[in-house]
Amino acid sequence: MSSLSKIAKKEIKELLTPATIIPIIVIAILFASLGNVFGGVGDQLSEPPKIALINNDSGLLSQVAYAVLDQGADIVYEGDNVQNALNALDDEGGVSLFIIPGDFTSDILANRTGTIEAYWVMRGAGILDTIPGSAADALLDNVARAISATLITYDMSDNASIILNPTQLSETTIFKGKEMVGISPPTIAGVISQQALVMPLIVVMMIIYAGSIVITSMGTEKENKTLETLLTMPVSRTSIVFGKLLGAAVVGLIMAAIYMLGMGYYFNSLMASTSIDLAQYGLTLDLLDYVLVGISLFAALVFALALCMILGIFTKNYKAAQTMTMPVTFLALIPMVITLMTDFDTLPLAAKTLVFAIPFSHPMMAIRMLMFDDYSLVLAGIAYSTIMALVVMFIAVTLFKKDILLTGRVASAETTKYSRWPLLALMQRMFTKRRR
Repeated sequence: MSSLSKIAKKEIKELLTPATIIPIIVIAILFASLGNVFGGVGDQLSEPPKIALINNDSGLLSQVAYAVLDQGADIVYEGDNVQNALNALDDEGGVSLFIIPGDFTSDILANRTGTIEAYWVMRGAGILDTIPGSAADALLDNVARAISATLITYDMSDNASIILNPTQLSETTIFKGKEMVGISPPTIAGVISQQALVMPLIVVMMIIYAGSIVITSMGTEKENKTLETLLTMPVSRTSIVFGKLLGAAVVGLIMAAIYMLGMGYYFNSLMASTSIDLAQYGLTLDLLDYVLVGISLFAALVFALALCMILGIFTKNYKAAQTMTMPVTFLALIPMVITLMTDFDTLPLAAKTLVFAIPFSHPMMAIRMLMFDDYSLVLAGIAYSTIMALVVMFIAVTLFKKDILLTGRVASAETTKYSRWPLLALMQRMFTKRRR
C-alpha cells in the first residue's frame, strides 16, 4: 500500500466515525421527510383554485366574466351574501371571493373602468401559501382579456384605454382574523417574510458560531491534554459544564446582538421603501413581545450549546471537531427552510410535529406568531425548548462524569457487554443501573 493511500485511509478513518455518521444519517432522514411538506405543490398548481362568486350584474360583460371564472376555477359558492360566501370558502379551503357589482357592464360601456371586488382568504405567509391566490389572480387577467376581446368583436367601445384595461381590482385580504384593505396576499407575505427572515438567520448564525466554539474547545483541550488538567482541579464537573455553556452562550448572544443590529438596519431601510405600514393593521411588536422572542432565542441557544457539548465529548482532536457542528447546523436549517416556504398553521400534522419537535423552530416562528397575537404557541415553544435544554444539559453533565469524556469511547472492559458505539453503550449502562 502506497504512502498516499495510507494517509488517505488514516484521514478517512479519523473523520468517518459513528459520532459523525449517525447525526448526518438522521438529518438526511429528516430532510427526506420534508417531501410530505412540499410534495403536494405540483398537485396544488394543477388543481383549479376554489373561489366564491357574487354576481350582481346581469349584463353581457358580467356574463363573460362569469364564463371565464367558471371555466378556470372551482366555484364553491354562488349567491348574494358576503358572510355566507366567506364561510363557504373556510369550509372548502377556498382562496378568494369575487364580487361583480351591479354597474359593472354599464360602467365599461360608458368608458369607465369596471371594478371587481376581491376578498382574499390568506392562510399562511409562506411562499407556497400564495400559490392558490396567485392562480385565482391569474383568472382575473383572463377575465380582462376576454372582456377586451368582446369589446373589439362587437365594436362596443372605441376608447383604447378601456379596451386595453377594462377592469380594475378592489382588494381586501383576510389573514388570521384581520382585514387589510387595499393590499394583496403576495404583498403581505413579502413584507412579513422580510420581517420574519431576520430571526432564522440569527438562529443559524448563532449555532454556527457558538456551537463551533464549544466543539472546537473540546477538541482542542483533548488534543493539547489540557482537559485532564481541568478535570483534576477542585471544581465539580457540573460547574465545568455550566461554565462552558455560559461562556459560549454569552459569546453567542453578543454575536447575535451584533448580527441583529446589522440585519435590523438593513430591513428597516428596506421597509422604508415600501408603501405598506404594518402598524396600520396592528402588525407590530411591543416590549413584551420582544422579551418573549429573547427568551425563546436563549432557550434554543442553550439547547444548541448543550447538544454541541455532547457532540464535542466524542471528538478526539481539533480536526474531528471541525465536522461536528454540521449536524446541528442542518437541524437548524430544516425549520428555517420550512418557515420561509410555508406557514406553521398550513402544515400537515406530521410536518407540524416535526417542526415543533425541533427547538430551533420556535424563535424562528415567534415574530410571525406574535405579530398576530398568537401567544399560546410561543409560550408552548418556550416551555418545550426549556425542557429540552434541561434534558440535554443533564445528558451532558452525565457524560462529563464518565470515562468517555477523555477516551471518546466506553471502557474496554465493558465493550463485550455493551455496544461498541459510545452513546448506545452509555444508554445501555444507564438502563442497566436503573433496573438494578
